[in-house]
Amino acid sequence: MRTNELIEILSTNIEPADRRRFMRSVGLAAALGAGAALCIALLALGIRPDLASPGVLGFLLLKLAFSAGIVVLAACLLAKVARPGGEARTPVLAALLPFGAIMALAALSLASAPSAHWDHMLVGHMWLECLVSIPIIALVPFAVLVWAVRRFAAPTDLVRTGALVGLVAGGISAMGYALHCMDDSVPFVALWYGGTIASCTLAGALLGPRLLRW
Repeated sequence: MRTNELIEILSTNIEPADRRRFMRSVGLAAALGAGAALCIALLALGIRPDLASPGVLGFLLLKLAFSAGIVVLAACLLAKVARPGGEARTPVLAALLPFGAIMALAALSLASAPSAHWDHMLVGHMWLECLVSIPIIALVPFAVLVWAVRRFAAPTDLVRTGALVGLVAGGISAMGYALHCMDDSVPFVALWYGGTIASCTLAGALLGPRLLRW
């Protein structure tokens, strides 16, 4: 058999690849991870008791908007980076946009407050719990997302893909933890939520080459 004939046979009846399949898989994995993270946060920590207090809902929505923005943006980037060669066409630094926004709001908040209040605004009362809880809760969505990437994608940049998996998982975990956390200052959210989500991203980058190898 000639080479041209073999190529013709192999190229017959080839269906176009469904590029949206992995995006749907990432969305489903993120939804399952979010459900699991919410259950863990509520069962292990409980919901904050002062949701009916004036002003509390607004701060909760800010936390959720920051975390959800990270999840949506990072999930879209993950769906592109996890495809072979996708990392070359994907501006992954766009994932930093929610961090830049919350840091700008935190700077404005500190600038408008007396310097004597800065320590309380930055540290709060629950910094240690936040530092520990978000990475622990993130383990479940991280595992679900790793499974989805291994099952439905073939990434070539395992470090970058792992980092985005960790970023999505950290954002999902922060959404669940926000329902429990009673520290509401914007600088606290920027420092501790942003810092713990960043640590999840770093962990994903370190684990990606081992867990996502195919």
